[in-house]
Formats: sequence, C-alpha cells, structure tokens
Amino acid sequence: MSTIINTTNAPAPIGPYSQAVAAGNMLFVSGQIPANPATGELVMDSIEAQTTQVMENIKAILTEAGLDFGAIVKTSIFLKDMGTFAQVNEVYGSYFTGNYPARETVQVAALPKNVDVEISVIAYKA
Repeated sequence: MSTIINTTNAPAPIGPYSQAVAAGNMLFVSGQIPANPATGELVMDSIEAQTTQVMENIKAILTEAGLDFGAIVKTSIFLKDMGTFAQVNEVYGSYFTGNYPARETVQVAALPKNVDVEISVIAYKA
C-alpha cells in the first residue's frame, strides 16, 4: 500500500507525478527544482541559491511525511554543469549532520524549466 504525500510548502508538480510517495517504511521524493512554492517563481540568482531552494523544498516534503534529513538513505543530484559541483556540495552538505546518505551526482544536458540543479531523495522511516 502506498500513500501520496503533498504539501503546499513545496512546489506543485509540473507534470503527472506526486511530490512524494510513501510505500511501507520508504519515502520516494520526486526530483525538486528551485521553484519557490510561495510565488511559483524560479530562484535563479546563483547555484547556491538554487540548491538552497531545492533543499528547502525537500525539507518541506520530508516534514509533511513526518521525517527529516536524517531519514534520507539515497540522494540523486542532477547538474547542468559539473563545474558547479563544489558549490552544490557545500550547500547540500549543510543540511546533514553525521551519517550522510548514499548519493550519485551526474551532469545532464538539460533540466526542467532550464534550471541548473535538480535533486531527488529516498528516505527510510525507522
């Protein structure tokens, strides 16, 4: 059995998908882009600002599901330019304490709405 997780504190999906799906003890969070849920506008000031907005969107979804960043077991980061890896990594890392999740970071040709970063996560509720 699965449960759809949605919150107005994260951007509404821009296609036929849910913000997240809880299945058993697992939470699968769809890729988040740097859209401000309050305004619907993209945050494009810098790669750091984009990454911060993405992480805040993930945080809102985790919170709605009753979880936090400590529950994340796997992360996928998609970058338009691998040259921004260090800046993204610095912001991303600031959201975790101690045990970091497994992760891959890949460069892609393009992302939705021409953003520079998209992140999806899988979390586990103990």
